[in-house]
Amino acid sequence: MEREPVDSSSLSSLGYDARRHVLEVEFRNGGVYRYMDVPEDAWTELRTADSKGRYLNSEIKPRFRWRKVASPRG
Repeated sequence: MEREPVDSSSLSSLGYDARRHVLEVEFRNGGVYRYMDVPEDAWTELRTADSKGRYLNSEIKPRFRWRKVASPRG
């Protein structure tokens, strides 16, 4: 999945597959997670949020299933 860089202290890049409704998040530490069944409006809100990390923590993490794609750099 192609991701776009974001201006965030905790997130490095974001990507979204509109066909599958999958959000992919890369954290600054190198960890990559995919969140399933994320509607397009939530993706749009995340991309435009003043604090992307805060939006992810309050609106995405508690509501959507996820799986780790890559572990943080050690």
